[in-house]
Amino acid sequence: MRSPKLAALELRRFGRGKLPRAALVALLVLPLLYGALYLWSFWDPYGRLDRIPVALVNDDKGASADGRKLAAGDDLTKGLRESDTFDWHEVSTAEARKGVEDGTYYLSLTMPADFSRRIASSAGDSPETGALQVRTNDANNYIVGQISRTVFSEVRQAASTKASRSFLDRIFISFSDIHGATVKAANGADDLEGGIGKAEEGSQDLAAGLTDAQKGSSRLSSGLVRLDSGAGDLADGSRQVAAGTQTLADRVNGVADEVGPFLKGNAKTIGDSARLVADSAGAIRHNLDTLVRTAPAAARGAHTASDTLNAVYKARCQDPVLPDAACADLKKAAQAAADVAKVADDVNALVADQNGDLDRLDGQLATLQKQARALADRAPHLSDDLDDAVAKINRLNEGAGKVAAGARTLHTGLSTAAGGAQDLDTGIGRLKSGADDLTGGMYKLADGSGKLANGLHDGASRIPDYDKKHRDARTEVMADPVQLVSRDLHKAPNYGTGFAPYFIPLSLWVGAMVAYMLIAPMNRRALAAGASAWRIALAGWLPVVAIGVLQTVALMSVLHWAIGLRMVRAAGTVGFLFLVTACFAAIVQWLNARFGAAGRILVLALLMLQLTSAGGTYPVQTSPGFFNALHPFLPMSYVVEALRRLITGGGLAPVWHACVVLVAFTAGALALTAVSARRRQVWTLDRLHPELTL
Repeated sequence: MRSPKLAALELRRFGRGKLPRAALVALLVLPLLYGALYLWSFWDPYGRLDRIPVALVNDDKGASADGRKLAAGDDLTKGLRESDTFDWHEVSTAEARKGVEDGTYYLSLTMPADFSRRIASSAGDSPETGALQVRTNDANNYIVGQISRTVFSEVRQAASTKASRSFLDRIFISFSDIHGATVKAANGADDLEGGIGKAEEGSQDLAAGLTDAQKGSSRLSSGLVRLDSGAGDLADGSRQVAAGTQTLADRVNGVADEVGPFLKGNAKTIGDSARLVADSAGAIRHNLDTLVRTAPAAARGAHTASDTLNAVYKARCQDPVLPDAACADLKKAAQAAADVAKVADDVNALVADQNGDLDRLDGQLATLQKQARALADRAPHLSDDLDDAVAKINRLNEGAGKVAAGARTLHTGLSTAAGGAQDLDTGIGRLKSGADDLTGGMYKLADGSGKLANGLHDGASRIPDYDKKHRDARTEVMADPVQLVSRDLHKAPNYGTGFAPYFIPLSLWVGAMVAYMLIAPMNRRALAAGASAWRIALAGWLPVVAIGVLQTVALMSVLHWAIGLRMVRAAGTVGFLFLVTACFAAIVQWLNARFGAAGRILVLALLMLQLTSAGGTYPVQTSPGFFNALHPFLPMSYVVEALRRLITGGGLAPVWHACVVLVAFTAGALALTAVSARRRQVWTLDRLHPELTL
């Protein structure tokens, strides 16, 4: 008998009586208990978070920022109450603590009393972060605590973003204020640059003027030094003059005291004497004229007499005629005549006025004659003239003293002036150096002010000046600068859809496991008839595959139409699950055929290993190394990956890979079952008396 017919005969057994039919129905429904009920129980837990009671505590006292009232706690409370995140219960701090402890609330969210103040501090000198306080109790539910951390992270982000918007808006307003102030500063720098340019020109003029002043001060200093030297000479000379006039005055006064009475008593005598002198001078001048006329003749006569005596001397004495005594006398006479002749020559030379002496003598005699006549005329008034002369000499002496004192004062003043002029020259020199430095500094200052003006204009152009529209746009961006752009290439619409690839193969494995509790892994008729091992294996495998196909259809129908599972590739998913149930049936069949009653325990153990290493919930990389090592060697690992692609979409390479793996596992399991069937055809003592019967 062929294997399909044997399989059909095996299935007909379930039509004989109510209990077999009930068992068959149970086999068909059992996967629903694992698959449909599990998925239905947490099909969309995140969509029902509004049913979770959570305590909300608002202790915020509010604050003031920039003259405005800030109530961040009230705003956040209102936003949370309007949201459907949780079932919020506004309670006190004590009630929240007690409720989280006894399980009335799964968790609590508290806004502390200084919540608004801390947020408002961002505009002050000591900014602080606001702190939301979350209290959880994993004894109530661990998953809720995990969910709350994600939700409250978003709440914190929203609160931080709102606070950042307010802070950044103030910053952008400050930018506008800074921009305006910088523009004013730049305009002021332009005015400063113009003023410094004029100041630079003035400093250049000052330097030029100080150069001229230094030259003048040098000349002034040199001139005052010379004047000081001259004033010293003047002081010395005036002192000597004053001393001389004092001496003169003393003598004149002394003489006047002596001569004055004489002049008063002898005025007539002095007049007569003066006239006598004048007349005598006139007579001498007349005699001089006579002398001039007679002197040449007298000189010639004296020379003639001298020559005559010399001739007589020579005649008488060289040829001695006379006695020696006579000759001696004659010689003396000749010598005397020679002297007379010489005197006559001198007189002649004098009267000849070859040197102008007689003319001067005549002039002096004329002057004497004139003055003597004037004295004779003034003789009656000499006493009065003497008094006047004495008075004038005294005034001269007094004036000379004043001149000497003034000269000393002038000398002292000029000495001081000369020192001051030197100090002035030195000071003007320093001023000139300073003016030169000032000119250089003003040049640098002018250059620096130009750079300052340019820098301020450049800075003003770079400082943003936003209007309200642009300020709001930038505040929005900077308050939340990084947006998470999530792109789900093949998004699972809910939690249940994401877990379906994990629970569906679990259900089919359980279905195959229970099926082989009711159906023998190896057909007894085939064993008794001595059929081939392959026929025996197929005869025991095909009925369970048929039941598995019905289980798959029932399970997927309920998941799709009752629970709402949406599959991208529905036909492919169902067809693939047919291959899965065939593979699982072959593996379960082999374990039961090979190990008998112990095989049922191994089936359950293998299910546990597959569930823990398939990566159906968390990525297998997060599991311990033992499960990572098992992962590539168990069929459910490939089934889960393939179902994800078939249900939510994606490339089909993992599907084809899984099909190859499942076919290999199926063929291998059937081959091993055939080997077990061949062994079962040989009776042994263990088969007659098994150690364990289930």
